[in-house]
Amino acid sequence: MNKRWIFVAVMALSGTATAAPFVYPAKWTSTPASAVKTGGTFNDYTLGDYKTVNPFESSEADSIPLTLAAGSGLFTLDPTNLEYIPKMAETYKISANKLVWTINLRSGIKWTDGSPVTADDFVTSAKIHADENVGSNEYSSFYVNNKPIKIEKVDKDTVKAIFPSVTADAIADLTYTVWPSKIFGPVYAAKGAAGIKGMWTISVDPKEVVSAGQWKYVGYRPGERAQFVKNPYFGEWNKDSAGKSLPYLDGLNVTLAKDLNSAFAQYLAGQIDAFAPRNTDDLAQIKKSIDAGQLKAVLKPSVSPAASSSWIVFNWNRKSEPFKQNLFRSTQFRRAMSYLVNRQAMVDIVYGGLAQPAYSSVYAVFGDWVSPALQKYDFNPEAAKKLLASIGFAKKNSDGYLINNKKQVLEFDLNTNAGNNNREQMAKIFADEAKKVGVKVNFKPIDFNSLVTALTSTGDDRKFDAILLGLSNGSPIFPLGINVDPCGTNLHAFNTSGKCITPWETQVTALFARGQAELDVAKRKTTARKIQDIQSSEQAFVYLVSPTWHASWNARIKGEYPQGVMNAFVTQRDNALTWINP
Repeated sequence: MNKRWIFVAVMALSGTATAAPFVYPAKWTSTPASAVKTGGTFNDYTLGDYKTVNPFESSEADSIPLTLAAGSGLFTLDPTNLEYIPKMAETYKISANKLVWTINLRSGIKWTDGSPVTADDFVTSAKIHADENVGSNEYSSFYVNNKPIKIEKVDKDTVKAIFPSVTADAIADLTYTVWPSKIFGPVYAAKGAAGIKGMWTISVDPKEVVSAGQWKYVGYRPGERAQFVKNPYFGEWNKDSAGKSLPYLDGLNVTLAKDLNSAFAQYLAGQIDAFAPRNTDDLAQIKKSIDAGQLKAVLKPSVSPAASSSWIVFNWNRKSEPFKQNLFRSTQFRRAMSYLVNRQAMVDIVYGGLAQPAYSSVYAVFGDWVSPALQKYDFNPEAAKKLLASIGFAKKNSDGYLINNKKQVLEFDLNTNAGNNNREQMAKIFADEAKKVGVKVNFKPIDFNSLVTALTSTGDDRKFDAILLGLSNGSPIFPLGINVDPCGTNLHAFNTSGKCITPWETQVTALFARGQAELDVAKRKTTARKIQDIQSSEQAFVYLVSPTWHASWNARIKGEYPQGVMNAFVTQRDNALTWINP
């Protein structure tokens, strides 16, 4: 599916064009429209159970709201050139000072219940996302330098966005998913954020769920699957290059796999239609199955670098445990932990050599943004021991673990999401290396939803020590994290107290604002590199490895992106253009 957060220089447009559907360009698919067959169901997967259907509460990369949002948004990414083009927007114009965007909605857009999408829906959705008490993962996208972007209704078919200052991210900020005002608006007006949080829980009747994307929610069986069918109204305003309604598919099934190994086994058995091979073993098994005639599939090895990160983060907000809080806030401690990350072992063991060590928050697929001056704390146990000795951990107890002069053991819990075999392996490698120098790491994989809840919890006393996880998506506009790097954002995961604790956090927050406001790409890259240099010195996120991205899908599945377009960022296909050859 298409990703967001891409900047494109746009010319101001004026006037209102004759109503027309959004046409998916022929260059977005490897299949001529004349060859397409319609119908059938795509079989996908995700790890573990979903936790909610609420679009304002969900923060997972794979979620029911994200699936329902597919194909909706004022603008959409053109995967062939990484530029945004109007989608739900018909036309738009930008004021001379670049602060006011006036957007005319494409006519004929409907919710899955057949009612029209209007300006009220965009205004209400923005208002709820921008409410800090709601806790939306998109909260930061509605602010520039902590000042709100105002989304206003001009008339039922027109919205106006007023930015507090110039931002390179303007078109990306406006590419948010819209949800029905008629459903969420009255609850928000009456009960505020608390009311929104109680809506569309995982047990909601699917008949109550209304969305504007290409899918309609049918049902969910815990531990088994979620089911979606084609939104019958999506094809009224979404057409292929030959004028045929989209999506081509009739439905989408998402299997809830217990772990990646289970998902892979189901892919080899033909029960899942697409899988991103993790390492050389996966690639070899798929090829062996294809060669033996056991699996009819397409295999694309080493397509591109990753569009994701993996890291360990330590919790600075441990008020009830001052020993750990002081430890985790120590730059020397975090540098020592980075020295204990055997990145090459992770590359070799977890990914079979098809990965590279990672030192930056910028994903490898955006390599030209990575600073050449990063401080790299490559695996060096002796250097780690010296740093730990400098903060008082020079001696070991009878069990072989480092202690300070108060006999406090250098010990912490490390969590990752159970079922993600790659992360579990990386955590074990780290824990094993740490033990060799006397650091006691208690590795405890937990349910993904519990992990995310812990990571995004706020306040001065969060109840976890360290988490190994990762992030995906991103943006070539300014490929740092709008909800990660500045203080006070929901994925500033080491410190979610709501304020900067250290001078360097304050500096990064200011630099982020400067970079976001810079329209010159070269200058924006310079600022991005300064931010990375500070982060690499401080090691608030200890980055691990960046795998190579591979793709594979069942041969019955057609409509993938053409050769040269597919990569880890845009992925392998747009689901609207996916079709099945029985």
